[in-house]
Amino acid sequence: MSTVRTTEITLASRANAYVALTKPDVSFLVLMTTAAGYYMGARGAVDWLHLIQTVFATLLIAAGTATLNHYIERDSDRFMRRTAARPLPSGQLQPREALWFGVILSVAGALDLYFTAGILASVLGILTSLSYLLAYTPLKKRTVWATAVGAFPGAIPPMIGWVAATGALGRGAWLLFAILFLWQFPHFYAIAWMYREDYARAGILMLPVVDREGTRTFRQIILTAIALVGVSLLPAVMGLAGVRYFFGALVVSTALVQVCLWASNSRTNARAKWLMHATVLHIPVLLGLMVFDKIPR
Repeated sequence: MSTVRTTEITLASRANAYVALTKPDVSFLVLMTTAAGYYMGARGAVDWLHLIQTVFATLLIAAGTATLNHYIERDSDRFMRRTAARPLPSGQLQPREALWFGVILSVAGALDLYFTAGILASVLGILTSLSYLLAYTPLKKRTVWATAVGAFPGAIPPMIGWVAATGALGRGAWLLFAILFLWQFPHFYAIAWMYREDYARAGILMLPVVDREGTRTFRQIILTAIALVGVSLLPAVMGLAGVRYFFGALVVSTALVQVCLWASNSRTNARAKWLMHATVLHIPVLLGLMVFDKIPR
């Protein structure tokens, strides 16, 4: 019995390690933004089965990309308290296992997206993966501008959803891209400020690593949050969402700016953590308002 129990625990631990490779928190963001993009792009009644299929295919690519990112950064992760317990640096899985798992998920996602949503959606998915792995990931050790580069693949999932629903890249897709692009700066800079010592040990050039006083970091946080207020209002201005969305977006995005200003006043890890939580709350509320007040087409 004890041998059976040990085997069960081992299998469960390995299964949990494989799940951890996919970065479930990031995958949830992909799920949410892809679904919002599909819903906003859909004309008439929403094809819920097709929406679910599109989200699932996009999730496969996102999970595969996250896994391959674990593989590429396995050595750097050993130097960071935040990442040392991940499956590869902790020895729960071997690098080759992560490599094959990531490749299989990514290829399966790209193929599934092709058959589910068409070639343009699949190309966007592949572009997301390749730009994240081949541009953003290596640049993290070379330049502080890596965050800006990484914001591009991070903002593509809602475009995939929109394309799956419409078959083309419309203005709504670009608006959603712009919202997600700007949102990532206060979100990721808040995280980078909290873990700047970790990033420094790993040789990763996040802006807070070289900006020890935080002047440039929090300036960019505030400026992108202010820009996000204006961009967040555009779906209402351009007829994609209604008046309720306009005022709701104005309130929640202005509130985010206030949190950014508050965090900038003392620049402590505690305030950066509150800012990170504020960004995590902001994006589902904003997208939820947009979906709720969508103008039918």
